[in-house]
Amino acid sequence: MKHCCSEPPAQAHAGHDHPHGEGHGHDHGGHLHDHDHGAGPGPGRLALALALAIAAELLHFLAGDAGWSRGLGLAVAAAAIGLSGVQTYTQGFAALRRGRLNINALMSVAVTGAFAIGQWPEAAMVMALYAIAELIEARAADRARNAIAGLLALAPEQAEVLQADGSWRAQPAAAVALQAIVRIRPGERVPLDGVVTEGRSSIDQSPVTGESLPVDKGPGDTVFAGTVNAEGALQFRVTAAASDTTLARIIHAVEQAQATRAPTQRFVDRFAAVYTPAVFVLALAVALGGPLLFGMAWLDAIYKALVLLVVACPCALVIATPVTVVSALAAAARRGILVKGGSHLENARLLKAIALDKTGTITAGKPQLVHWEVLGAERPDRELLAGLAAALAARSDHPVSRAIAQGLDAGAQQVDDFRALPGRGVQGRVGGRALVLGNHRLVEERGQCDAALEALLRTHEEQGRTLTLLADEAGVLALFAVADTIKDSSREAVAELQRLGVVPVMLTGDNRATAETVARQAGIAEVQGNLLPADKLAAIEALQRRLGATGMTGDGINDAPALARADVGFAMGAAGTDVAMEAADVVVMNDDLRRIPETIRLSRRTHAVLWQNIVLALGIKAVFMVLALLGTATMWMAVFADMGATLLVVANGLRLLRARPA
Repeated sequence: MKHCCSEPPAQAHAGHDHPHGEGHGHDHGGHLHDHDHGAGPGPGRLALALALAIAAELLHFLAGDAGWSRGLGLAVAAAAIGLSGVQTYTQGFAALRRGRLNINALMSVAVTGAFAIGQWPEAAMVMALYAIAELIEARAADRARNAIAGLLALAPEQAEVLQADGSWRAQPAAAVALQAIVRIRPGERVPLDGVVTEGRSSIDQSPVTGESLPVDKGPGDTVFAGTVNAEGALQFRVTAAASDTTLARIIHAVEQAQATRAPTQRFVDRFAAVYTPAVFVLALAVALGGPLLFGMAWLDAIYKALVLLVVACPCALVIATPVTVVSALAAAARRGILVKGGSHLENARLLKAIALDKTGTITAGKPQLVHWEVLGAERPDRELLAGLAAALAARSDHPVSRAIAQGLDAGAQQVDDFRALPGRGVQGRVGGRALVLGNHRLVEERGQCDAALEALLRTHEEQGRTLTLLADEAGVLALFAVADTIKDSSREAVAELQRLGVVPVMLTGDNRATAETVARQAGIAEVQGNLLPADKLAAIEALQRRLGATGMTGDGINDAPALARADVGFAMGAAGTDVAMEAADVVVMNDDLRRIPETIRLSRRTHAVLWQNIVLALGIKAVFMVLALLGTATMWMAVFADMGATLLVVANGLRLLRARPA
């Protein structure tokens, strides 16, 4: 699999059906420095090659260039090079035939040149050490890339499914049909996504959402594949195929993110594309110019040039960025933060403002109907109005509508010509009667709001209630007041954003009085209410002009345009709509707003580690380039330096796998 001096790797799916049946390796044209680790020699073969290289060095040191020792030493060195370098030579000469200067080409020329001028012990040592460094690097990079792949093993391969005759039978999870009833016992993992139909239990959702505490589940609650059932038996109705569960989509999205290149990585790739041929030209200039211009011995000049070729390996420089970014993406996923690409991860550190939706983002998103009353002079039948409102509310997926439908608990009625009115409400015909169920703005637009109604609405809004009105063509029929509670985590998240220097701003379609009440509770100073989707989009653009890079956090369809326009869009995943999750750059799987400042901190830490690695790699290269030109660096010292630099930047990048919240 390609990495290090190439492009991000294709993903491995050993032993599991991948959600979409494909890898995600991408060709980004990085052919100035690409090389392949996929079929390299194993540890045993490399250990033998290193032993032979050491034997060649000892023969040369102890016996010098005596006839018998020289012949034996040449044979031992050639064997060491053959054991460790066949793949390097094959790929190196193939690259040279195509006119490419990749690392394999550099090493092939350097080792062959050293062998030809009589430095065969060093040639053997360089090739053996280089191959060992490549193996260690490949294993370390695989650890970063595959950190998320362990999630694949979380979902059981078998599910216990209810049969038509009432019996239960285990069958492959991949073959379970939608709407099938599945049973899980205490201690078992959930095999598929679904909705609980029978039983009560608590479920450890940390593999999917990052939540540290188990979540209570009962009829009507959602369960996710890969989570662990604690104490009670549950039955649930399957809502997603094995290839489309939340867990499968997380893995798929992270793999796609790992295959994309972050801005710093693109910069490094461009730099390496210039650096490698530049050092190659410098080595050629030393080999030819040293003897011709400065009277150096040809063999000394050629040796210096060969050392420079080894120094020219950009491996440590180029591996520094993908390992770091992939480690950060995996660490975020383990915390329930699904970042859709390295560029979004890096951009999060630049945010100066975060726009926050109210319902389901700052508040719990589980409002309750706390009051409703019949309006109008005629005072129609209360039970009739309850049925009409419940019929319309039941068709909407908005949390306020759901609260109304649950609070009224009226019998279901047929709704015809149903249509959502984004940012306003819904409309439809119930029993042949044209009705709307919407917010204050909708009633105003219909010209059905008078002074008395305004005063009544204001009374409720000052209490932080969200108001919905039922109206027909004649006028407003009923008022429904819904109240939502602010999440405890929202206050902490807002305070943390402010400590990070990020300005929190509330953008909501709810009335301004309610919005200001919730904002005060959360500690947010800037509030904009009564916003339609287009208004939220305009508000994001205004914040970008005024403050700079702006993020958006939301969970509904009406948030999607603003999420897409923001520099970084955060969707609250567990409660969010598919549209919002698709439009966002980051999905917070557990709806905990504290994950937003956590993402910004991780972004800043990732950026710092990236530049630590770049400076470390270039600094070591610069030191040994000077030593090589001064004639004090040997080839094996150069390859040790490259090997050491590579392992240092990989280890530094892998530290992000252990990233924890501050």
